Amino acid sequence: MADTVTLFTSIGLSEQKAKETLKNEALSSALKDAVVQAQRVCGASGVDKAMGTLLYSMASRLKDTKRLAFLSDSIAQCKICTELQLAAALDFVKSHPQDPINQKEFDKACGVGVVITPEQIEDAVEIVIKKHKEQLLKERYRFNMGLLMGEARTALKWADGKVIKNEVDMQVLHLLGPKTEADLEKKPKPQKAKVTENEGKPKIDEMAVNGEVTPGEGKSLMEQLRGEALKFHKPGENYKTEGYVVTPNTMNLLKKHLEITGGQIRTRFPPEPNGILHIGHAKAINFNFGYAKANNGICFLRYDDTNPEKEEEKYFTAIKDMVEWLGYKPYAVTHASDNFQQLYDLAVDLIRRDHAYVCHQKGEELKGHNVPPSPWRDRPIEESLVLFERMKKGLFAEGEATLRMKMVMEDGKMDPVAYRIKYTPHHRTGDEWCIYPTYDYTHCLCDSIENITHSLCTKEFQARRSSYFWLCNALDVYCPVQWEYGRLNLTYTVVSKRKIIKLVETGVVRDWDDPRLFTLTALRRRGFPPEAINNFCARVGVTVSQTTTEPHLLEACVRVVLNESAPRAMAVLEPLKVTITNLPENSKSDVRVPDFPANEAKGSHTVPFTRMIFIEQSDFREVMEKGYKRLTPEQPVGLRHAGYVISVQKVIKDAQDKVVELECGLYDRLFLHKHPEDPSEVPNGFLSDINPNSLETISSALVDTSVKGAKVFDKFQFERVGYFSVDPDSTADKLVFNRTVTLKEDPGKI
Repeated sequence: MADTVTLFTSIGLSEQKAKETLKNEALSSALKDAVVQAQRVCGASGVDKAMGTLLYSMASRLKDTKRLAFLSDSIAQCKICTELQLAAALDFVKSHPQDPINQKEFDKACGVGVVITPEQIEDAVEIVIKKHKEQLLKERYRFNMGLLMGEARTALKWADGKVIKNEVDMQVLHLLGPKTEADLEKKPKPQKAKVTENEGKPKIDEMAVNGEVTPGEGKSLMEQLRGEALKFHKPGENYKTEGYVVTPNTMNLLKKHLEITGGQIRTRFPPEPNGILHIGHAKAINFNFGYAKANNGICFLRYDDTNPEKEEEKYFTAIKDMVEWLGYKPYAVTHASDNFQQLYDLAVDLIRRDHAYVCHQKGEELKGHNVPPSPWRDRPIEESLVLFERMKKGLFAEGEATLRMKMVMEDGKMDPVAYRIKYTPHHRTGDEWCIYPTYDYTHCLCDSIENITHSLCTKEFQARRSSYFWLCNALDVYCPVQWEYGRLNLTYTVVSKRKIIKLVETGVVRDWDDPRLFTLTALRRRGFPPEAINNFCARVGVTVSQTTTEPHLLEACVRVVLNESAPRAMAVLEPLKVTITNLPENSKSDVRVPDFPANEAKGSHTVPFTRMIFIEQSDFREVMEKGYKRLTPEQPVGLRHAGYVISVQKVIKDAQDKVVELECGLYDRLFLHKHPEDPSEVPNGFLSDINPNSLETISSALVDTSVKGAKVFDKFQFERVGYFSVDPDSTADKLVFNRTVTLKEDPGKI
């Protein structure tokens, strides 16, 4: 240890830095090898501090250690002399994983031997200054000097940045002279122009399906998916990805892959058809389909149908419906089961290559991460081939045998199962198979078969990235790249399929589309527009970090869309009959009401105005209270749109005429706590956290006649009440409405 510390301090590291480096075993090993290699080239005393700094930077950033000796030589020979050259060298070796390295191409890419004279720097800076002279004279020292530096460095890629800066400073001083007192004053911040409430809100024509344009704040989803936020590899350059394993056949396989795809981006959305999609899947749909769309690629809808025990036709149908409802059309609808024969053949090949074996440990024994090594791991290849064939023919009982892969996953799980026995007919293949592949075996191979370029998945699958690469390489097939992004979670809800099924079975909710749930079918039934969900995904962003979001952020996106798209109607949820005594008994007139008050050109409808009208019970109080601005015996009020003012002449108690014409469903939070699955918040489990008032049915509500003939999922803003959507339970004689959201954010309601 002391010898290594001495070695590190000899190249310019402080003793403390040297000791800290030793704590990182991989870094200290790489740095030690780099220094020893450099000393072979230029002698023990030839590695000075500048060279040592480059060696340290190289050792800490280099991923492929087989290039360490080559780069150490280049630094020791003073071919690589600057951080800029080192960055180019690291990029070059990453882009050229196969031997031998072409020295001429390397030298050209890294500026080896390029000499930039002071005269060249002076001339380049002079050209840049001349280009911006007018603006410089106007703004003086408030001008963005970084712009001058950037343009000069672009013109002289390998020049020393410090020399360029000195030249820029000198020429600016020569042009402008020394700074004056005015130059030293702080630049005043521009005042923000005041905007009205409507001006500050994005318009509906700015909110297209698929997040194609700005969703209200920040960048649109498409802009994010096209932009620099995603440092994904280009098609065919899979090998540039950190952790990607390059085999002798990798470049050949990538060449064939590019011949098939033409360099097009290919993604896939791979749901299991054993439940209904939820709000978290909306992000996955937008990410997979959106990334392909934003980059002129294609996206497959691939059902991961490898578990026949839990799959039903209604799930296949509902998943496709929800993808299309969100505005995306799959390039093709495929199934893992399309590849059952090919997957089986590949499993046989995996055994032949001695990468898999038949095991007789029971399913329960294989659970968890502390599974002991299998006593059957070293059984002969031919024996495993025979036993796997017997599994296929149904000669073992369920759970009596599995096929396991010979590898250890990042989380320590050893030899994951590739095939298991299930005597359950499959939704698509019937009784043809009694062995079914697992996710760990199937997913990467289906990606390979479909020539997927970017296999996008949530962060919990990060621990499977190396096993993904391992299996493709073990079988010597095209290997896509798995990229992980952050899962989207919402408070006050559960999205686990198992738990939603429990809610249905116990009668807490009616079905998967109960409007109190956050499944996509439930949100559609409640009246959420698909544009709002997509825009919510854009607001959450394509970050790789896990996010837990409040429902009111989703509601805010809903209001923005509905404010511009839901026509107004007048409704009362708790009617209070009002008789206008100074109007004739048969008095009747039509009042014209704009569908969109902020833009009356978008149309209107008429509402009959008669001697008898209805107002909300909450709009009248018998006793006047301070701050109350509605109807009281002492306080008249105006009738919206009618142009009349009414005042109370007589209060008839218990004479309210409760007319039943429509039903309106109002929904509160299904759960009382933010995190119903968290034992610290809800010790007795999520079923004990159900809000008893989550569903309120109002059968006495009245709505104006403009909604007559409304179709299922039509949306309205009931003035002063909220946004409502027509429920599928509606009939020609009785309309049923679900409240989508209130007009304004109410922390106590959903």
